[in-house]
Amino acid sequence: MKFDIEYVEKLAKVLADNSLTEISLEDGEQAITLRKEVTGVVAAPAIAAPVAAPQQAAAEKPVEVKKGKPLTSPMVGTFYKAPSPDAKPFVEVGQTIKEGDVVCIVEAMKLMNEIEAEVSGKIVEICVSDGQPVEFGQVLMYVE
Repeated sequence: MKFDIEYVEKLAKVLADNSLTEISLEDGEQAITLRKEVTGVVAAPAIAAPVAAPQQAAAEKPVEVKKGKPLTSPMVGTFYKAPSPDAKPFVEVGQTIKEGDVVCIVEAMKLMNEIEAEVSGKIVEICVSDGQPVEFGQVLMYVE
């Protein structure tokens, strides 16, 4: 694959049109990464309640600690839990998997990429919904 200027411009348009911050492609010895620097003014939130109120709410609701090793998305794309809409999901919470098992698909630029487990264990949480856009490095699920 040759990365000509027209191809790079098309990738830049995909980056801009889809509110993405990064696109990475690799083909053999060639690789390209486009990043959009995110800048902006962050406004300070208005405080409508006393400072003690958020602390009380936090004390009432215990913080849930994630267990296990995160399986993350190796690319930007769309998460699919099954090979087709009417098929059984690759994995479900509570299911035991082995290293190398296909756990989901991430569609990127019309290519369906099977994502394999990097570890063996039990799926304890699936963090994204079917058809949801995912970012590079986003946690897809946790394995214990």
